[in-house]
Amino acid sequence: MKVYLIAGEPSGDRLGGALMAGLRELMPDVQFAGVGGQAMQAQGLKSLFPMQELSIMGIVEVLPKYRHLKRRIAETAQDVLASGADVLVTIDSPDFCLRVARQVREAREIRVVHYVAPSVWAWRPKRADKMAKVVDHVLALLPFEPPYMEAAGMECDFVGHPVVADPEASDAEVAAFRMAQGLGDAPYIIVLPGSRGGEVSRLTPIFGPAVRDFLAKRPEMRVVIPTVGAVADQVSAAAADWPGAPVVLDPRGMAEPEANSLKRAALRGAQIALAASGTVSLELASAGTPMVIGFKANWLSWQLAKMLVKVDTATLVNLVTDTRTVPECLGENCTPNNIAAALEQVIADPEAQAAAMEDTMQALGRGGEAPGLRAARAVLAGMER
Repeated sequence: MKVYLIAGEPSGDRLGGALMAGLRELMPDVQFAGVGGQAMQAQGLKSLFPMQELSIMGIVEVLPKYRHLKRRIAETAQDVLASGADVLVTIDSPDFCLRVARQVREAREIRVVHYVAPSVWAWRPKRADKMAKVVDHVLALLPFEPPYMEAAGMECDFVGHPVVADPEASDAEVAAFRMAQGLGDAPYIIVLPGSRGGEVSRLTPIFGPAVRDFLAKRPEMRVVIPTVGAVADQVSAAAADWPGAPVVLDPRGMAEPEANSLKRAALRGAQIALAASGTVSLELASAGTPMVIGFKANWLSWQLAKMLVKVDTATLVNLVTDTRTVPECLGENCTPNNIAAALEQVIADPEAQAAAMEDTMQALGRGGEAPGLRAARAVLAGMER
């Protein structure tokens, strides 16, 4: 069997790598082709082009690269057809992936599986109906998503979220991290301003003053900032004048398992976190680290999003548990004063989020079969159907 996979973001690459490992475990002679990053390439994928070309977020940010993306869509669709794949697995990045799927389906019949259900419960509810024209089967990360997909006419399996398969940092690993980074016994705040250049440029000028205000009464507290290689220099420059003698965790030069282990230890050892909205909130929940979420998009993108979004929270811990335990400072409310006040609220009662974080992990599949293997079983079972 030959599987063509497309991922456009680091999170999708991670899903794709775990799915490929699961498929290989269940069907050792499986063959892969497609577009992906380091995790998928580690499983034997030779990417058609660098996945980073697709890692663009926001309506305004996409416009300057529209023609290039349109060429990549056509190129990828042609490669799918030439590959002779039995199934096309598109992973998140729906604006790119579903356009590829549409062009492929116009040329020949092929089973299409989309991994990560679109957030139709949050915005663009008609997207599921449009998806159903080119997608046969959806693999959902969140337990409440299958009914939305099935109502639109697609098969859908909840396969669990990959964060539940991550190992938890031990006390010894946290202690080793503290020693290696020169933190000693000092308490620290962990700051996560995003993995894209645009996020970092918008959030660090806000996060910096917020951290300064928060640490004004806590001179003993340090600052730790995990980042990714693509924005490590940008983050280091932005945080150079922050208080708390910031430690920037630059993964360049590290093997992926080492970098991931370092980040997990950093998250678990923190007393509190300030993070951009996104999957990192689940990583923090897995580590049991109380958090404040902040996010500020391009002005036009944010105005459009406000008109479309149907839910009042952007944090998965809040959504999965149907609580609003994690404070958020979003859009025009993403200001240093608001963030500093929210951090004060959380540090005053750090256990307030504990139950919601644990409930989230249980709901996402902690303790069960690894999500990548569950996703692989779902793909193969769907093909048999």
